[in-house]
Amino acid sequence: MKLALSPASSALIAVLMLALPAPAVQAASLDATYDVSLLGLSLGKANLAGGIDGGSYKLDATAKLTGLVGSFTGGRGSGTATGNLNGSRLSPTAFAVSSANSSESRTVRMALGGNAVQALAIEPPIDPKPDRVPLKDEHQRNIMDPLSAFLMPVEASGRNGGAAACNRTLAIFDGAARYDIKLSYSGTREIKIDGYSGPVSVCQARYVPIAGHRSLRPSTKFMAENNEISTWLAPVAGTNMMLPVRISVKTMIGTAVIEASSFKVDPGVTATATRN
Repeated sequence: MKLALSPASSALIAVLMLALPAPAVQAASLDATYDVSLLGLSLGKANLAGGIDGGSYKLDATAKLTGLVGSFTGGRGSGTATGNLNGSRLSPTAFAVSSANSSESRTVRMALGGNAVQALAIEPPIDPKPDRVPLKDEHQRNIMDPLSAFLMPVEASGRNGGAAACNRTLAIFDGAARYDIKLSYSGTREIKIDGYSGPVSVCQARYVPIAGHRSLRPSTKFMAENNEISTWLAPVAGTNMMLPVRISVKTMIGTAVIEASSFKVDPGVTATATRN
């Protein structure tokens, strides 16, 4: 479960965005549960929790494979991201992710400022490979971490708000690789799940590797040419944000889907307040 290395995992983790008009004061507490499946077979669960409090945000994510796959691989991961909201712009301040399976584990920690990496630690270090595209200093500037990319402000409102949510490029650096996720508007549909009933924006996505990836890996070529990646975005009430409630990615062994079974938001309530 190499969250920091695999193009497919990066695309799964990283395909996220937001829309709809915002109230004057941004505050909300979020708790979402997702089912993870491959070829229609359940693989496990993921959870995304956190909050927005005026000019700052925090997100915590966990994932665990269960059933037969989980018993063989022991796959699990967790991550956290914090940052500031400067108008309609996210400015991450810290990111950390740990992943493990039955044979290995890895932890990535980043400190960020001004949408640039200020410090980076990866344990164990990434193995050097002849086909790994070198990372340069420029690849660590004007970026966001993959977990903060789950959360994105949108200024547009009205009937074109859904298109504004999707039509964007996410510049992501995960500690090991720099890549873009290019989003485009595909339509709108209605959903009903625990905690949310209403419209979602449907976005198509493309994965564009830039640096840090293995250029000769078949999976890299497959994901770069993959036109079967999509995400559905739902609004976070009380904010000008949206988050994915569904991510679908065609992989080399079948279609993987992360879909929310619960999407609970308390507008006007921060994550800190709910714990008191």
